[in-house]
Parts: sequence; C-alpha cells; structure tokens
Amino acid sequence: MEEIASQRTLAMTELTRGENLNALDLARAIVDTLEDKKGEDILLIDIREVASFTDYFVICTGTSGRMLDALAKSAQETFNEKNKRRGRIEGQSHDGWMVVDFGDVVVHLFSPDQRDYYRLEELWQEGKVLLRVQ
Repeated sequence: MEEIASQRTLAMTELTRGENLNALDLARAIVDTLEDKKGEDILLIDIREVASFTDYFVICTGTSGRMLDALAKSAQETFNEKNKRRGRIEGQSHDGWMVVDFGDVVVHLFSPDQRDYYRLEELWQEGKVLLRVQ
C-alpha cells in the first residue's frame, strides 16, 4: 500500500511540473476511472522521450469481454467529460485487446492472456512508469 501511495505522489509531482499538463491530467483521470471500474494491474507510462505518436500509455487488464467493453466505454466517457470530444475505440473485446486512442493518451485494455502474450510493458520499458495500480 505504501508503494502505491509513493507512486501516486510521484505522479502528482509530475503533474505539478506543468509540462504537457492537460495530457497527464487526462491520463490520471482515465487511470482513476479504470480503477473505479475494477480494472486490474493498471500502468501509466510516460513515453514522450521514446515515441513521437503519443505522450502516455495507460495499460489495463480486464477479466472478461464484457469488462473490457465497460472499461473502454468508461475511459471514453471520462475523456468526453474532460475534452468534449470522443476517443476512438479499436479492436473487439472478444479478441482480448482493445485500444482507445485519445491522441496524447493511448489506452490499451487487455484480457490476461493477451497482456501476457504481447507484453507491452517490456516493449516500452524505456518509457518512465509514472504509476502502477495493482
């Protein structure tokens, strides 16, 4: 529990720096939404130094197709509330991997098997982990 609290403090420190504040605020709001909807093993990664196509990845596991759909819809609703526009959902829950693209923030929603198979955390390990919620 202390580790999660310290990681949240680290994320809040990143927030106060002011660089790309809107995208990080959005990413944090999405993480909170996914956590509220019982998403598992949520990870927020800063990939600004590694990739030019987005600033942050949010990676989350859902335990069923229905849960993946609910997580994608909730992330999209959170984004819509904050920015008055919708993110684009790609993929199907029955395939075990859905992507919600918000431009500066890309949310990856996985079934446990697909997350283990694709291992995005390892692929983007050069990025900076800002937050992990177990």
